[in-house]
Amino acid sequence: MLTPVPSVARVPLQRLNPQHQNITCCQSQDLGLDQQIWGENGQPGDWRAMLASIDNSLRYLKSPAAAKAYRRHSASGITRDRVIRSLTRFRQLVVSSPTPKALQDAVRREFVPYQSTGRDGKGDVLFTSYYEPVYTASRVPTAEYRYPLYRLPPNFGKWRNPHPTRTQLEGKDGLLGAKSRLRGLEIVWMRDRLEAFLTQIQGSARLQLTDGSTTTIGFAGKTNYPYTSIGKELAKDGKLPLSGLTLPVMLQYFSQHPAELNTYLPRNQGFVFFRETQGAPATGSLGIPVTAERSIATDKSLMPQGALALVHTSLPFVNPFGEIEYRTVSRYVLDQDTGGAIKGPGRVDYFMGTGKTAGDRAGVTGSRGQLYYLLLR
Repeated sequence: MLTPVPSVARVPLQRLNPQHQNITCCQSQDLGLDQQIWGENGQPGDWRAMLASIDNSLRYLKSPAAAKAYRRHSASGITRDRVIRSLTRFRQLVVSSPTPKALQDAVRREFVPYQSTGRDGKGDVLFTSYYEPVYTASRVPTAEYRYPLYRLPPNFGKWRNPHPTRTQLEGKDGLLGAKSRLRGLEIVWMRDRLEAFLTQIQGSARLQLTDGSTTTIGFAGKTNYPYTSIGKELAKDGKLPLSGLTLPVMLQYFSQHPAELNTYLPRNQGFVFFRETQGAPATGSLGIPVTAERSIATDKSLMPQGALALVHTSLPFVNPFGEIEYRTVSRYVLDQDTGGAIKGPGRVDYFMGTGKTAGDRAGVTGSRGQLYYLLLR
């Protein structure tokens, strides 16, 4: 049985009845059994990454920004102090629990699960995934490297609404260049326009520069247009079927029809700016690093920042033969990021990590599942 949290202002979470301490709530008995912390399928455990991710959240939660953010959650009982105590205790349990089952049992005894109401109002959440790509780039424009990534304009806070569209900023073909109002703000130039666009969608990248050095860039700001899915635009026009429309399918389409980039990329009118992060890890919207398979992005106008959560869904993995296969898993995660396409209580973006394998997995993630926030009783 689910009972609503009383007086939850804009926080679409439901508290499971305290009489039912088993958080399976009619789901699989494996819910909450996170094998990955200790290692599974021949892979080493990631308990160190789990602890680091918890520490990142605790650092944020002790900041003035977190104090301000949590004022809107106070009516729900999800206070900043309670989230801090919950993370501190969970960290202790990760260190002291000898098995996944021991951790699961301790969480069931000591924590109250709050379930996201989901897209259907009944807990059905859509999971997608994102990653930090690794691309090549140049510090200077050349005949090969022509597509810039830009830093945030110093006067951006004074830009009038409506903001310029993507086409007005970079041109229909992405080559407005010296004629753009962004002239002089270029950080690097990329050789593939779609890679430059996808960097904006992912919000960060690790760049291998043509001079032999490397750098990283992270999200610095964006214009005030809602996210438009290019894949859905292709499907709407009958170019590709919506069913099974993954990132690899879209990439293949544009590789075969490169001129279509001029038609479809401008439909996402929002434009993302970056800052150079000098090799730092990928950073989420809370200003703290995100951790592979331990960080999620949600709608931060609704969900508690930095909090401990449990996701239960099907995720893609690469098997020993190099093939993608899907497995239903439970994962303890930290809510540390947001995204332009992540709106409403029924959306979660799961951070896969850095590089090609992470990108291959992220590009085919799209499943339903459940999202729970875990707080000490």
